[in-house]
Parts: sequence; structure tokens; C-alpha cells
Amino acid sequence: MDLAIESFGVSDEETGNPIDPRAARTLEDAGYDASGHRARKIGAADIKRADLVVAAEPMHVSRLRRIAPGAHNIALLNDFNPAKPAAEPLIDPWYGSADGFKETLTDIEAAVDGVLDAVMTPAVSR
Repeated sequence: MDLAIESFGVSDEETGNPIDPRAARTLEDAGYDASGHRARKIGAADIKRADLVVAAEPMHVSRLRRIAPGAHNIALLNDFNPAKPAAEPLIDPWYGSADGFKETLTDIEAAVDGVLDAVMTPAVSR
């Protein structure tokens, strides 16, 4: 099975901007390639073609549902993180220190297995 992962925003104020340098540094320090990323806004067609759309915060889930009414493939990232209670938002490190980006990456990595399980099973429907 081929798996494609894309990153989008729910608003367009950052469209075209590169990744935050603190996020890029955190990712690169952890062995991920953060080069070439540019912000872009998600659209209804993106949501409809995806097997699963993972949001960072409950507010993002609400916005995604307004963009694509009736979509049943939208979930909160930390719902897949066994170390976090259900419906807990991902910590947004934007206004904090570089350490916040490390904490956010830790939560993302902890949720990956659950996200992959959800994509690989028929329980997630469009």
C-alpha cells in the first residue's frame, strides 16, 4: 500500500511561507527532512480525497467540517496518542520557545502508530 502524507493549514494567512525555522530545526535534529515545505490551505477536495484528515486542535476540526460539510474522515491527532486523554489538543508551540516544538514532535510521534492503524483499517470512512 502506498501512503501519501500532506500538510495543510485551515486558514490562508501563512500560504506560501516556509516552515517556521524552529520547527525545521526540531525536525532536522530528529532526522526528518524539513526542506521545501511551503504553507498551503486545505480545501474541500483535499478533505474528500483523503482517507484520514488529522487536525491539531478541536478548533481545526470545526473549521475542517465547515470546509467539507458531511466529511467523516476528520480526527484529532491526540485521539491517536495513547499518552493523552481523548480530545486533548496538540500543544501549539508557535508563541513559545523552541522546546515547545520538541514537545509537539513527541506528541506527533506518539500518535503515529494509531494514525497508521486507522488508515490501514476500514473503520475510517469517507
